[in-house]
Amino acid sequence: MSFKIVNEFHFTDWSIVGEQKGEKLTDEEKYKRLITWAGQARGRNPGAFDALTEWILDDSEWTDDKLAENEQILMRGVLGRFKEQNARLREYLKELEPSGIVNAPVFTALDDFDSDLAAPMGCPHYAEMREAVEKMFFDFSAMKERSVREIIAGNKTGLHGTDSVEIFGYINHLKNCDAQVQWCLFMPDVVERQQDGFQMDSFEYKQMPAMRFIGKESCEGDGLDTEEGLQELFNTLKALTEYKSGFDYDVLFQHHYGKGVDVERWHGFWGRFMKADTPVPEGFVFWDFVQDDTDTPYLTFRSQFAFATFSGDIKAMHNDEGTDGGRMYDVTRNIILSQGVNIPYPEIYWTAEVWLDGCDNDKPSTAFMFSVVV
Repeated sequence: MSFKIVNEFHFTDWSIVGEQKGEKLTDEEKYKRLITWAGQARGRNPGAFDALTEWILDDSEWTDDKLAENEQILMRGVLGRFKEQNARLREYLKELEPSGIVNAPVFTALDDFDSDLAAPMGCPHYAEMREAVEKMFFDFSAMKERSVREIIAGNKTGLHGTDSVEIFGYINHLKNCDAQVQWCLFMPDVVERQQDGFQMDSFEYKQMPAMRFIGKESCEGDGLDTEEGLQELFNTLKALTEYKSGFDYDVLFQHHYGKGVDVERWHGFWGRFMKADTPVPEGFVFWDFVQDDTDTPYLTFRSQFAFATFSGDIKAMHNDEGTDGGRMYDVTRNIILSQGVNIPYPEIYWTAEVWLDGCDNDKPSTAFMFSVVV
């Protein structure tokens, strides 16, 4: 492998992105060029990171005679180029910041990326990763050990970064850091375009006390949700008046059983969020939500989420064509990404469609919940 792998990444080309000789761009025009670059990088860099992972895991590429060149490729060609790019981006964005057009979370995203590029001092992750990164930084010959390279490389996660992995490695983490910088740059524009015919009225992050979701699986899974069945389901839950949680809406709760979307299909459950430890009626299922899921049983979710409400053309709001999970899903998720907030995918990732006026009155859902860790 030569330095060709470095050229797979879409680094900022300042001869294109920056103001050229004879040009006089407004701050908005300068920022627009950065947004365009970020969108293009999001299209190329995931594949480049996967190629990097594949190269690091290829034993034939890590013989003694290739080690010196490999160090140049990885430490200077990839990590070094990202450090240089981040420094230039930060400087350029700081110049544009007084105009008020810069999405402020991009600076936090750059800080986080730089911290992990400066590993091991900045590597805040699990002990095995810290140990492997420390070995690589202080003595690159450690990369001859496959066990070290496996933790550095991780597994390929695909063009959308959502494929399941057995090992989440250092390169996986850098891939996410790179994505966060790009999302902070181009997602606000995407969110604005996605609200075509409808609009978001409110958006906030909520931290609820411990709760228990109680419901039954949708017919799109393995259950039944006829009009009569849903009415009976929600009447049963509404009757539990002493167990109200304070978030008392009819919802379609959705998750993939803590697994990646590539290995586990979507599951939806009609129901309500009730107080913690609410008795579960016969024939219903439940999941518990807590403020801190450390040392909790499998599929104990966090009671922390983004909550968005919408209004406008209902058909436009529910036109799911070309979306990842529907218009409300996409807008809510993309706002989260634009703000640099963590989505706990896949282990405790969940979403919910919300009927603010109840789903038994022929009114559509106009709100959405999305799991986050703030």
